[in-house]
Amino acid sequence: AQFLSICIALLIVMGLARRLGEWWWLPGAAVFVGIAALFTFVAPYLDFTTDPLRNQELLAAADAYRAELGVGHIPIRVEEVSGDTEQANAYAYGLGPSRRVVFWDTMLLDPFSENEQKVVLAHELAHHSQRHLPEGLGWFALFAVPGAWILMRATRGRGGMGSPQAVPLALLVVAVFMLATAPLANHVSRRIEAEADWKALQVTDDPAGLEGLMLGFSKTGLGDPDPPGWVQLMVGTHPALADRIAMARAYAADN
Repeated sequence: AQFLSICIALLIVMGLARRLGEWWWLPGAAVFVGIAALFTFVAPYLDFTTDPLRNQELLAAADAYRAELGVGHIPIRVEEVSGDTEQANAYAYGLGPSRRVVFWDTMLLDPFSENEQKVVLAHELAHHSQRHLPEGLGWFALFAVPGAWILMRATRGRGGMGSPQAVPLALLVVAVFMLATAPLANHVSRRIEAEADWKALQVTDDPAGLEGLMLGFSKTGLGDPDPPGWVQLMVGTHPALADRIAMARAYAADN
C-alpha cells in the first residue's frame, strides 16, 4: 500500500509539473497530504490479517475505557505474529469510522499480565481520544510544504518533476529530507506517545501496570531501556522505557 501511494503521488505530481511548471509544489504538497490522509483512512479496510479480540476481560475493559474517553465504538483486533517474533506491540490506526486498535498476539502472552494488557489497551484508545492520528496528518502537512519546495528546487537540473529522469533524484531527495527532519518528527512522536501514556494512567489508575509493561517490553524486545541521546534523537519514536517507568512512578507518588 505504501508503494502504491508513492507511485500515485509521483504520477499526480509529474502531471502537475507538466501543466504548472515549477509552481507544481504548491498543489503538490496538498496532494501528498491528501494521499497520506486517504491511506490512513482506508488502511483498516484493506487489512485482512487480523481477527476480533475474544478475551472477555479485555473486551469489558475496552467498553469501560471507550466510555470514559468518549470515543464511541472502536473495534479491537488481534494480529498473529507469534510465529515470526517474540516482540510485543499494539497500535491504533484509521480515521473516523475506520478507527481500530490492533494487538499483536504476543501482547496477549507471557510475560504480560492482564493488567499490563489493559494499560496497552487504554494507551491505544487514548491515541484515538486525543485525535493523535489527525494531529499526525497536520504535522505531516507542515513538513510536506517545505519538502515539496525543496523537491522542486532539487530536480530543476534534471528537467523538473515532469521529467522521468528526475524520479530517481526525487526519491533520493525525499529520503535525505526524511533523515534530516527525523529529530523533529521523532520529538513530536515522543510527545504524542507520552500523552497517550499519561492518559492511560488516568484511565486505568495503574502505574504498576505501566511499569510492568515497560519491563516486559524490555525483555521481549531486547531493547535498551535507557538508550544514548543520539539514538533517541534519530530513531526514538517513543520515550525511553526508563522515562516511561519514571512517569509511572511519578504518577504513583502524586496519587
